Formats: sequence, structure tokens, C-alpha cells
Amino acid sequence: MNFSYKFFTLLFGLVNCLTSIAQKSEKIPVIIIMADQLRSDAIGVFTPNINNLKNDGIAFNRAYVSVPLCAPSRSSFFTGLYANRTGSLINPFEKVDKVYGITRAGIPNMYGLMQEQWDSYHIGKQHFYTEENIDKKNNGLTKWITQESYNSWLKEQKKTKPGGKDYKATVPELLSASVTQLGSNSTPEYGIYKEGADYYFDHFIASEALKVINQKSTGKPLLLNLMFLAPHPPFSIPEPYFSLVSPNEITVPQNVGQWYDGQSPLQLYNITGFLGSRYNRKEWIDIWTKYMGLVKLLDDEVGRVIEGLKAAGLYDKALILFTADHGEMLGSHSLWQKMCMYEESVRVPFILKLPSGFKKQIDSSDAVVSLVDFLPTLLDLNGMQALPVTDGKSLLPLIRGQKVDRESVFIQYDGNGSLGGKQRCVVKGNYKLIVDMFKDETYIELYDVVKDPQETVNLIFHKEHAGIADELMFDLQTQMENTVDRIQLSKDLIKTFLNKHPLEVAPFDSSQNQ
Repeated sequence: MNFSYKFFTLLFGLVNCLTSIAQKSEKIPVIIIMADQLRSDAIGVFTPNINNLKNDGIAFNRAYVSVPLCAPSRSSFFTGLYANRTGSLINPFEKVDKVYGITRAGIPNMYGLMQEQWDSYHIGKQHFYTEENIDKKNNGLTKWITQESYNSWLKEQKKTKPGGKDYKATVPELLSASVTQLGSNSTPEYGIYKEGADYYFDHFIASEALKVINQKSTGKPLLLNLMFLAPHPPFSIPEPYFSLVSPNEITVPQNVGQWYDGQSPLQLYNITGFLGSRYNRKEWIDIWTKYMGLVKLLDDEVGRVIEGLKAAGLYDKALILFTADHGEMLGSHSLWQKMCMYEESVRVPFILKLPSGFKKQIDSSDAVVSLVDFLPTLLDLNGMQALPVTDGKSLLPLIRGQKVDRESVFIQYDGNGSLGGKQRCVVKGNYKLIVDMFKDETYIELYDVVKDPQETVNLIFHKEHAGIADELMFDLQTQMENTVDRIQLSKDLIKTFLNKHPLEVAPFDSSQNQ
């Protein structure tokens, strides 16, 4: 165990023990609803239940993940730390690189901090991997109902799982950032899940959640983490959702099926471009109808949970968060899945409904926030000791109409199931800087994500933006240094890049994106 984390953990435990005696205020029930691979712009026509939650809560419109990938994003969410600090950089699927997908021992997390005072449940996808094997060795304080539970239940019902080999394709993937091997990954291919919606993973999750919500009170407030799978592929979808959405009912963004001048060509070496670039816009529109059908399925299951909370008298009392672990490109920039730094991949819904009686000054916020902010906010709201080390900021000042002491957020990517191509990103104000790296090559992108939300014009090639590019590069390198990143960027990286890539561009006209 890292000595500094061991020291901070012991110190934190001592301080928390001493302060808990004085903290006699009633703890708040906490309901966390996390979708998987949900684009922020998917919230709308097909999400009436989520919309109602949004109307009752606060929408943080510029919420970003720490890593656009399942396991490391969830690690950061549950610890309030960026991935470089947690040690969870990838999905730990390949044995040789597995250590880079596991959260280091000794780092405080939501379950360890709360499961003694809350009646704690984790229901759904379990991609929070820790050295302590928190889901296996937590003394029974948190109850875990996961994919394994679903698989066992399906077997009892004599039903088959959604998906299968027809929804996968062979892809090249780096191992240990050095050797190319063959891998397998989900594609946007779609089909009907013939067992029906009642046997779908998300219906199982909601049903298990309702059992917990309706059970006899233990005297402790409820901590319920609901980890839905939808709308993550495979797009093996039950009726009526498979046929629910037609192309004329959706508005597909203009950047779907498009590849732009100034877009990093290194993405073609990664799963995003290798798979995504083979589909044209017409095909993507058909795929969008299936994805939005899954979004409607998700919303219906969320609605079941919310109705259950209301019936049990918990809805008004609880802090409820609705969010996602990352987004989905779904053809934007001709890319598929996540694993990149564009808005569709890294910006997620973040809807926070506060307990009744808590006075809020805002209904929405355009401040740049991160998923690492939720745990500090949760602790702050419950009057608990702040984390000894954190990259997150409590959002309570924002909720009270004040400012949060943060100017930027940091995002990174280090590979999918093993160490592979690397990306680093910083978002500050209106701007986003992306550094994409594959083997010995580097590509830089700069976007004004407010004026150009679909990121069509790479401003790194515009001399009038040289100052903001330098400022964001300094911020990015500072974040990497502060979090002890395993890689370094040269101080003259922008100059070196522009010397190698003298792209001729037209003046930036923001009106074309309005």
C-alpha cells in the first residue's frame, strides 16, 4: 500500500471517529442512478421520467467524466479522485495489464465511508474493482446484487442473455502499449431480444431495487446504488423498444457520419475509429433509432424506481443523483463507443435532486464540473468529514448560488482492456484541449465547445487562439504533474506539432454551428 494513502486513511479514520460523536443530525437517504454509455443529448423526448426528476432537481449541464471508460470512471466516482491517483486507468481485462485497472488499497471510497451508518446496497453492473475486493470482503455491510446475480436468475428462469457473437467484431488492440493483438468488441449491429423486456438486465435491476425500497426499515437511511446497463451495447433489444422509435422522430446531430479536417487521424488506430468509420450517416440514423429505444427502456425502469420511492415515502426525503459513467459517440465524428475526448463521449447527464426542505438557489448550472465532485458533495451535505485527499469539489456552494473554487477539469484515457493509445484533456471555460497519442505520434485538438458544441473546427491551427492553447496546455501539464501521471508532455509540444502539421484552415465562423 502506498504510504501516503495509508497515513491519510488512518488520519481520516481517527478524525471521522472523533467528529461523528458530535454529528447527531439525521443522515439523508441517498439514491444513485447511473446509466451506462448514455449521451447527454439523449435526455429529451424519450425520457419523461428523467425529465420529471430534472424538473425537481438541479441539472449540471457541463458535467464531465474523469475517464471515458467504465471501470476507471466508476473508480473516480466512488473515490472523488482522478484516475492517476486511484490507479484504475483501464478495464482490467488482460492479465498482464490488470494492475492498471484496479483501485489501490487504502483509498477511502463511498462504501467504506458510509456503509456502517447507511443501509447500503449496490444493484446492477459492478465495475468498481479494488485491491481489497470490496464486493467480496466488506463484512456484509453492503449487499451486492450484480451481473452474476442476474445470470443465475436467468438460468433459473431457463432464459438466455441478451447479445452474443453476432453483436461483436474482431479488433486490433494494443497490449502493454507496445504489442498489437486481436481483441473483440461490441459493434452497433442490432437485433430483437426474444426473451422479452421482463428478462432484460435493466428490468431485473429495477425489480431488485423495488424489493429493497419496499422492505422493512432497518432504522438506517438507505444508500442505494443502481447501476443500469442501458443503453450500453449489445443492441439486443426487447420489444416494444426495438421497434419503438422511427427515424422521423429523432434529430440526429450534423456531426454524425462526418470526419472533420483537424480531427485526430490517430483515432483510426483505436476501437472508436476502427469500427465507427465503416458506417455511413444513413446507417447511423438507423442505429440511432435502436439506441433511443434502449434509452426509453432505461427511462421506463427509472420511472418504476421513482414511483417505488414515492410510494415508500422516500422520494422527498432522499438525495437522488441521475448520471452516467460516460457517453457514446454513436457516429459523431464517425466514431463508435466512448474512449475519446469529444463531448458525446465525456460529457454526461448530472441531475441532482435534493431532499425537501433544502433551499437551492439554482435550477441548472453551466459551470464545468466533474463526476469526482459527487462524493465531496455527498459528504458535505451529510455533515461528514471531508476527504483527506480529493480532486473533487463540493457542489453545495454552486447550489447556494456561489462559485466553486475550480477553473478546469482533467480527463484521461490509457487504453481499453489493456494499456494502449493515450489521450489527455483539459476543459476550462469555453475551451477544451485534447492531446491524442498513439505509439510515437501525437495530435492536438482545441475546441470552443460553447460556440462549436459539435467540435467541428480545430482551433489549434488558428493563430488567434495561440494564447488560449498555451494556457490550456500549461493547465493540462500541471494537472498531469499534480496527479503523478505516468507520461509527460514536452514543453514545446504545440510548436512541434504545428511544424509537423501545417493545416490550411478557413477563419472560424461560429454561426455555422448555431
